[in-house]
Formats: sequence, C-alpha cells, structure tokens
Amino acid sequence: MDENNNVPILYLILPCFNEEEILLKTTEETDKKINQLIEQDKISNLSRVLYVDDGSIDNTWNIIEDIHSQNKRFCGLKFSKNKGHQNALFAGLMFAKDKSDITISMDADLQDDLDVIDEMINEYGKGSQIVYGIRSSRQSDSFFKKFTAENFYRFMAFLGVEIVFNHADCRLMSKKSLNALEEYEEVNLFLRGIVPQLGFKTSNVYYERNKRELGQSKYPFKKMVKFAFEGITSFSIRPLKMITSLGFIMAIFSFIVMVYALIVKILGSAVSGWTFIIISIWLVSGIQMLSIGILGEYVGKMYIETKKRPRYIIEKELFD
Repeated sequence: MDENNNVPILYLILPCFNEEEILLKTTEETDKKINQLIEQDKISNLSRVLYVDDGSIDNTWNIIEDIHSQNKRFCGLKFSKNKGHQNALFAGLMFAKDKSDITISMDADLQDDLDVIDEMINEYGKGSQIVYGIRSSRQSDSFFKKFTAENFYRFMAFLGVEIVFNHADCRLMSKKSLNALEEYEEVNLFLRGIVPQLGFKTSNVYYERNKRELGQSKYPFKKMVKFAFEGITSFSIRPLKMITSLGFIMAIFSFIVMVYALIVKILGSAVSGWTFIIISIWLVSGIQMLSIGILGEYVGKMYIETKKRPRYIIEKELFD
C-alpha cells in the first residue's frame, strides 16, 4: 500500500507473444488508463504495467525495451524461450507479488476491455481478494468459436473441475491470494482451475470482449484443443473412471457378441456375421488405444512433475 496516499499499488500483467503490431497502441491505451486511475485516487502513482515476453520471435522485446526507456512505468520480463501463456502469466504474477498490493492480468492485444479495471478495483475495495472478469456475451465470436468455448466450460464442470464459466485469465488478485498461489508447485499450470481453489472472497465483473484490431490470434484450434486437454488432465481423474466404466460396458458387450457368435455357429451361417465381428474388433481396438492414450497422458504428467524442472527461465528483466 502506498503510505503517502493510502491507495493500492497496481501491477497490470500483460503476457505477450509476437505482438509487435499492437504493442505501441496497447502502451498508449494502458498508460492513459493508469493515469486516469491515479488522478481519481484509485491507485498509487507507483503502479506499473508489466509486459512478459513469452519467447517472441518477432520484434516484441525490442519494442518493450524502447517503451521502457521512454516510460519507466512500463516494465518487462523476457523468457529465454517460448513456454506458453500460463507460464508467462504466472511469472508476471510472481514478479509483481512483492511489489504490489493488487495485480490485474489481461491479454496484450486489447481484446479485454480496460474499463473493467475500474470495476475490479471497486470490488477489491469492498473486500474481494479475487475478482473474475467474465465475458457478458460472445457476439464477437464465430459460431464455431462460441460453441466450442462454451461447451469447454460445461465439459470441465461435468468432469468435476471448479471453473468460472466464460472466464479466461482476466482477473484481479490481491497480495494475499498471490501468496497462496505461490504454494502451487505443479509444472502443468492451468490457472483457471487453480485460482478458484484458493478460496478467499471473490466477486465477478462483466465486460464485452473487443475484436482484435491488429495481429493474429495466438490460439488457433490446435492450441485450443491442447489447452483444454491440459486443463482436463491436470484437474480431473474422471476420464480414468470413465475408462473403467467403459471397460465394464465393453465386457458386457463382448459377452453378448460371444453369445451371438455361438448361435450363428450353431445355425451354420457363421459367414453372415463377419461384418459385425469386424466392426466390433475395430471398435474395441479403438477404445483400447484411446484408453491407453489417456492413461499415458496422466503417466506423462506425473513423469514431468517428478523431475521438478523450472517452469521457465527469465533471460532479461526491465525494472526501475
């Protein structure tokens, strides 16, 4: 807390990967918002904006260095290589933890509405330690994007994962909640599942997500599927239980097929059941391969976790 003004120090955490096209506009808009909040005595003038470069291969880091040289309010962390959005976000939160009273994380592409920051700070003032930014609608999304995204949240809830519907990673976290988050040591980070487990008083604010103005989305369909699978296998063992149930069902099905095959054999028309048997073999084989794959994902995660390798390596740091 800023002792001179008795207002919180805010760190705005913006992970970025290959965002050279939007960074200057993002800097302009966020600087304007921080100045506005300082003038309204909502945050301290010691507040900062922290860019976390997740191993970009374009000119992103050079732009961040130029921004920092002109305006010390903007800080930067640079990963030695790309380690993913969740790690970049976590690194920014941990860097800011001892320097701030509150952090707010957003995307660097300005799709998250900056005006939602005011509402988040108001909720923090009412006692909330975590404030979730939730999309009020998905009108800007295509039908496919909306359908897959919303059903992802429903499927996660079905699997028993505690997750906030239509909330991504736009959220406010207090120093107290960040200290609790630091205790989670898993390498396979899925912050949307971890943060709700922290407890503390929470609240929600709603906003309309903007369309991307510049640059390209860093979450194509392939990455979205991978991210969803990471979340599922990190927070739910229900897929393993489903394999057990499926095995039981297939055992019953196999018994029925066996009885059918015996009857066909007795009646002397064994050839007539050839198609059914072939389909059954392929079906069972496919289910077995899928089950082995799911088991392999869990075993692989345990293998990675036991090695205790660092989540990321920070190559450069800009802070004054």
